Amino acid sequence: MIKTTLIATCKESNPQLLAYDQISTSLTVMKPLSSWPIGARANIVGVFTDIDDTLTTEGAITPDALQALHDLKALGLMVIPITGRPVGWSIPFASTWPVNAMVAENGAVALLHNPQTKQVNKIYQQDLATRTRNYQEMQRIAQRVLQEIPGTVMAQDSPGRETDIAFDHSEFHHLSQEQIQQVLKLLKEEGMTATVSSIHINAWFGDHNKWHGAQWILKELTGRDLTNELDQWVYVGDSTNDQVMFEHFTHSVGVANIRRFEKALKHLPKHIATKERGAGFAEVASLLNLQI
Repeated sequence: MIKTTLIATCKESNPQLLAYDQISTSLTVMKPLSSWPIGARANIVGVFTDIDDTLTTEGAITPDALQALHDLKALGLMVIPITGRPVGWSIPFASTWPVNAMVAENGAVALLHNPQTKQVNKIYQQDLATRTRNYQEMQRIAQRVLQEIPGTVMAQDSPGRETDIAFDHSEFHHLSQEQIQQVLKLLKEEGMTATVSSIHINAWFGDHNKWHGAQWILKELTGRDLTNELDQWVYVGDSTNDQVMFEHFTHSVGVANIRRFEKALKHLPKHIATKERGAGFAEVASLLNLQI
């Protein structure tokens, strides 16, 4: 694949587009989901998926997306949502959605529902001492962002966060592209890993991300190495913080609303659905249902 690297710019006419220091364009483009080969689909054993604006529409999972999760489970596929949302926000869904596990806070925490006890168990990539130390430092940095960058606010789901901090840029509050870049710059100066989803700026200490979280949870659940079976999994997402998954997975799909981030993505999904958000996810599940 031939790639050309260039300095990213963000057009004033499209403030939702997220600019990165560098992006790449390619002679290849996202292919229609309908062109996903039947033989490749037949080998799929599991689905990793983003949540916000992939499973959800306007903040809630739609009936077609929820039914798609049930359909995938009925087919015998593993289903694992992986999100930047916090532990507190995720627990109710981890306990009621038909999924094998849910990975929250960009790979830092996994939620496992026990149907016998009806409890959700939490497992972490970092030990308690590390989490405690990081939490205290992150609160200091969050206050620095709020004080030094006018107009910034914490994400409303912040009280449920344990291993990261998040600032709202598009969920209930709007930040300009310039403000987003100022926040990212400050967070990175503090030594944090920072990423931008369709609604939040997330930051944490550690080298984990969605890709590392996916490998970790599959090993925890099955003892298997995800890198040995990448051609048997598909990832579905919608924004810039999903591109680490698009980069690594053999099979990946963007729901149609990924178009608004297309020019800011260094790594594109292999295919794109015709529908947006939850309806786009349902489209992916329907295609798998036809083949398995």
